[in-house]
Amino acid sequence: MRRSALVVLAAILTLASTAVPAQQKSPGAGPVVVLETSKGVIEFETYPEEAPKTVARILELVKKNFYNGLRFHRAEPNFLIQVGDPATRDMSREAYWGSGGSGTAIGVSEVTKKRRNLLGAVAMAYPGTQKLAADSQFFILRRAAPELDGKYTVFGHVLKGQDVVAKIQKGDLLKRAYLKDETAKS
Repeated sequence: MRRSALVVLAAILTLASTAVPAQQKSPGAGPVVVLETSKGVIEFETYPEEAPKTVARILELVKKNFYNGLRFHRAEPNFLIQVGDPATRDMSREAYWGSGGSGTAIGVSEVTKKRRNLLGAVAMAYPGTQKLAADSQFFILRRAAPELDGKYTVFGHVLKGQDVVAKIQKGDLLKRAYLKDETAKS
C-alpha cells in the first residue's frame, strides 16, 4: 500500500514538472492590455511590429481611459465579442450601439498574413467595407475564423481569459482597461 502511494506521488510530480505553462507572450509582442469586465479579466498581447499604428492608437485610448465603462455591444455565440463604442455608456442609446467610435480613425489598414484570425485573436472592426475608417472598436474571436483572414487588422491575441471571452454577453460592462506592466491605477 505504501509503495503504491509513492508511485502515485511520483506520477503527480512528473506531471507537474511537465505541465504546459500558462500562455506566454509571443516573440516580438508588445504591451499587454488588461480588460477588467463584469465577467472576469481578459489579458491580450499586442503586435506593434505588424500593426504599429493600430497598436499605438489602442494603447493611446487605453491610457486615456477611453474604454473604461463601455459595454460590449456585440456578442455572437461561437464567433466574437466587440467593444469600443462610447454610445454604450448610455443604455437608452442601445439602438445606436456599434455605430460610434473615438472620432479619430487610424487611417491605415495593417492587415498581414503573419497574424491570422485564430481563436483569441484581437482585431480592429470598421464600418462596412471602409478599412481605413477603423477607429476604436475591436473584436475578440471566440473561435478560429479563417474567413476573416486578409480583411481585418489582427493586432493582438488573448493570453489569459479566453474563458471570460466565452461568457461575455451583449451589454456586459468593460469596467476598466489598462496596460499590465503599468501600476493598476483606479
